[in-house]
Amino acid sequence: MRLIRLPEVLNKTGLSRSGLYADDSFPKRVQLGTRGVAWVESEIEDWISTRIAART
Repeated sequence: MRLIRLPEVLNKTGLSRSGLYADDSFPKRVQLGTRGVAWVESEIEDWISTRIAART
């Protein structure tokens, strides 16, 4: 399992920072400390795959 930080999440998804936090379907972040957060890379990839599969 790999945790990725915000810049990589934004790069992978193409979302803006505000867009990322506004999307309720986006995977939840993991708190790393008092200020640090990251996301589980496999959850981000699954989210992207779901978005691709849902397109018509």
